[in-house]
Amino acid sequence: MTEVKICGLKDSENLKAAIDAGAGFVGFVFFEGSPRNIDFHTAANLRQLTPENVKAVGLFVNPSNADLEKFAVGLRLDMIQLHGEETPDRIMDIKRAFGIPVMKAIRIGDKTDLEQLDEFLPVADWLLFDVKVEGEHGGTGKSFDWSLLRRRKIEKPWMLSGGLNAGNVASALGILRPKAVDVSSGVEIERGVKDAAKIRAFIKAAKR
Repeated sequence: MTEVKICGLKDSENLKAAIDAGAGFVGFVFFEGSPRNIDFHTAANLRQLTPENVKAVGLFVNPSNADLEKFAVGLRLDMIQLHGEETPDRIMDIKRAFGIPVMKAIRIGDKTDLEQLDEFLPVADWLLFDVKVEGEHGGTGKSFDWSLLRRRKIEKPWMLSGGLNAGNVASALGILRPKAVDVSSGVEIERGVKDAAKIRAFIKAAKR
């Protein structure tokens, strides 16, 4: 069964809704340019409420080692999600320095963007496919052509993201078979504000 990651969580009510509904991953954003960004104190409180069987993922954009030490190590995150312009060499440096699995986001606009896979497959533990929108780093509410991935063999676990919601996730899973789906804006009532009912509906639709 496809797992679900709810990203951009900022409060205990929506975190609890995600966990109770069966999310396998919860995501916390540590990027000041995002409306979903949270500080260390808020993240620490949410991390304490996250059970061991649910993986806590931190989303970073071109992070420094100091940021990763503070948030990824300090919060005992299960995975680092890189959503910037990080190179394969930078990913290897992060893995050596911190010993935490890394998921690299690949932003897709057209089929030429899939050429990046040959660089990142050897170094990333997970991949996440999201839509390419200039100047954005996820959470846009837009999607890419999912069929671009249909015939591509991906030899690492991966997540599908970008424009997913309770109304279209079943269609996406009819085309692709990702290990997990990732949603942020698709379970919000406004940009950066999650809704518990939408979280529950999305997870139910994804697992149906």
